[in-house]
Amino acid sequence: MKAVQFHEVGGPEVLRYGDVEQQAPAAGQVRLRVAASAFNAADNGMRAGFLPIPVELPHVPGYDVSGTVDALGDGVGGVVDGGPGNGLAGGLAVGDAVVGFLPMERDGGAAEYVVVPAEAVVAAPHSIPLADAAALPSVSLTAWQALFDDGGLQAGQRVLIVGAGGVVGKYAVQLAVRAGVHVIATASPRSIDAVRAAGADQVIDHTRTDLLDALDGQVDVLLNLAPIEPEQFAAYVDAVRDGGVVVSTTAFMATPDDASRGVRAATVFVQPNRERLAQLVALVDAGELTVEVTRRIPLEELTALHAEASEGRISGKVVVLP
Repeated sequence: MKAVQFHEVGGPEVLRYGDVEQQAPAAGQVRLRVAASAFNAADNGMRAGFLPIPVELPHVPGYDVSGTVDALGDGVGGVVDGGPGNGLAGGLAVGDAVVGFLPMERDGGAAEYVVVPAEAVVAAPHSIPLADAAALPSVSLTAWQALFDDGGLQAGQRVLIVGAGGVVGKYAVQLAVRAGVHVIATASPRSIDAVRAAGADQVIDHTRTDLLDALDGQVDVLLNLAPIEPEQFAAYVDAVRDGGVVVSTTAFMATPDDASRGVRAATVFVQPNRERLAQLVALVDAGELTVEVTRRIPLEELTALHAEASEGRISGKVVVLP
């Protein structure tokens, strides 16, 4: 089968597109015929060697994946090939369309086929193309975990989302609005309309307006998704009420708190949650969550995409088609 992999960490040039031996699923695993994988910034970091994730070398990137079940390992399924299945471990069938957030240290979906733990996949949304579903798992899980698991947001509260114009930010806006939370978001001019369309109650152009001056009161949770300066981040804590929460996905710098006012800090590193991913899929099919795909590229162009990412941030969400 064709795949992209690297045998050593380094620049984008360590990625190689070519033939790789196709594996059979072991007990508790399934093999997927890949519809698409999705590129994430962490893929770039793992390849470069500056993220502390112990990947097994050689490594195939692409931990967000969608595809069709192609083969079952022992202990998985029990449904005849081509049967309906239910998209859940223990009830998977050959032919099921699934989506998953794969263990980061193992081979991912930048290939024609990938062997994955059965518990890592759920039934794919039926309302969007299967390939586009690869764009959903880790970014939507990040948004959910930041808002509700770490932030503890509840209906009637207020959240300030800094950097809402990115992919995670727009998921966060949609999920918070759906939960009955008042959403204040910052964005640049190029993404203001998209953030407003996602449902934000107030959108602040951070390039023209001082954030703290623009607020009409404090918030319960501050969620930072942007690579802002630490001094600026610390200043934003003033926007959080006593006893509130500061949550950040920018793990390269410390998340500030204010112990004197009971404001706690949490840094998010996305964790797999199969039940939650199934709920997010259901929201997509209910029309309550929009999956963003801005580019679709063939697998053989993944090295060039990593080179682009190494030079700056990738705008939007890119899915990679084998």
